[in-house]
Amino acid sequence: IMSIILAMLGGYILVRFVVGIRPKLKKRLTVRFLAPLGLFAGFIDATGGGGWGPVATPALLSGGRLEPRKVVGSVDTAEFAVSAAASLGFLIAIGASGIHWGFALALLAGGLIAAPLAAYLVKIAPAYLLGVAVGVPELHHHLGPAGEDRARLVGDHGERAADAAVGEGDRG
Repeated sequence: IMSIILAMLGGYILVRFVVGIRPKLKKRLTVRFLAPLGLFAGFIDATGGGGWGPVATPALLSGGRLEPRKVVGSVDTAEFAVSAAASLGFLIAIGASGIHWGFALALLAGGLIAAPLAAYLVKIAPAYLLGVAVGVPELHHHLGPAGEDRARLVGDHGERAADAAVGEGDRG
């Protein structure tokens, strides 16, 4: 179900930005919308080993109330605190011995190099290109070659079990 919802959001965003559909929504984003979205995205992120961005970014982009660069920047900034909270929770729950530090440090090194470059690209890229850059991966990830298996194996419980079952290399 989660894969279907996110794939539909990705498809809508892709069509919206390729065709140039601009929703005419006058209401601003409210805490009543953002807090539950953050709760849901944070839960998916912590239980599935990822998902904050793929849940929060399309949900915010689909409404058309913010420029794509502001959505990406806001989601990434909030993700910092969410990731810190999740990391602290895992350290408390399973202890430092439950974390593969070699993997964590290698991922950290790659992320520290890529993130500033990506932030700069988000700053200079046209809005339609950012919308397509969000929509295409959402569709591919959730409907791509392993998406059907992932959806069947995991259901609404995140991605970690499916990644183990279908192999991380199949994620695209």
